[in-house]
Amino acid sequence: MLGLNYIKVSPTSYLMQYKEGKIVKEGAGLSFFYFAPTSTLVMVPINSVDIPFIFQEVTSDFQNITLQGNITYKVSDAKLLSSLFDFSINAYQQYISEDPQKLPQRIINQIQVFLRDEIQKLSLQEALIASESLVAKVNASIHSSKELNSIGISILSFSILAIKPNSETQRALEAKAREELLKNADDAIYQRRNASIDQKRAIKENELNTQIAIENKQRQIQETQIKTQQIIFTQEHELKESKLQSRITLEAKNTQLVDLSIANAKKESDAKAYSLEVLMHVFKEVDPKTLQALTNANLSPGQLISVAFQDIANNSSKIGELNISSDLLKELMKKS
Repeated sequence: MLGLNYIKVSPTSYLMQYKEGKIVKEGAGLSFFYFAPTSTLVMVPINSVDIPFIFQEVTSDFQNITLQGNITYKVSDAKLLSSLFDFSINAYQQYISEDPQKLPQRIINQIQVFLRDEIQKLSLQEALIASESLVAKVNASIHSSKELNSIGISILSFSILAIKPNSETQRALEAKAREELLKNADDAIYQRRNASIDQKRAIKENELNTQIAIENKQRQIQETQIKTQQIIFTQEHELKESKLQSRITLEAKNTQLVDLSIANAKKESDAKAYSLEVLMHVFKEVDPKTLQALTNANLSPGQLISVAFQDIANNSSKIGELNISSDLLKELMKKS
């Protein structure tokens, strides 16, 4: 009514009211009445804004790649930005210029310059796996960028979501990767077979080494047994020699004893023969009947009866008949 209007903005919008070229009100989330014919309103959004991007770039080996990502930014200095871009609005809170729509493209262009400088240093294969390093390098360039800082813009985040070659190159890379995978699979099979052969050889070597060790142990046991038997044989031989030597010594002593016994017996026989010879020489002159009488003098009655029977037997030719009763023999036997 009569040019008096009311405006209310959200907290994510920075509102400034100009009168006669000077700011009379400014701030985020303001609401007030203003006189439209003499006022100019400037509204700068200060919320974070996401800008997706798709870039077509060329690597150092002249291969085309597509980079897809996202940029998040916000206005850090609304007054500075509004002095460089026209963010004026009408009574319906619509921008009266195209500068607000150009701002995201200007940011994307600057980011693309940073990214292009890095992509041109890499080959295709290097670029396809360099998303993290590219993000780090571009972020460093953004923070040191005078162009972005001079317009009051802060880049909150920069990310690369995908890096892809063209379809033909991708098929070629897939074929190469497929061949590499097949080669790796063949190498793995070959290595597995070699490992199996090595394991079998190791097992066989272990078996042979075990058998050799067993043979060596058996040989040592046999040698030990032979040595033990040799020691036993030596000890038995020494024992036998000792026994034989003892027997030889004993036999020698027995021989000496026998010789001494023979000598003693010979001496005793000689003494008896000499004594008998002397006695016979004495008895040679004596009458046999006298000798017999002397012999019978010391005999017992039974022996005398025997001598009597012997005399009878010697003179049997002179006896005609002799009767001896059984009672006489019994009596003689009892007495004897």
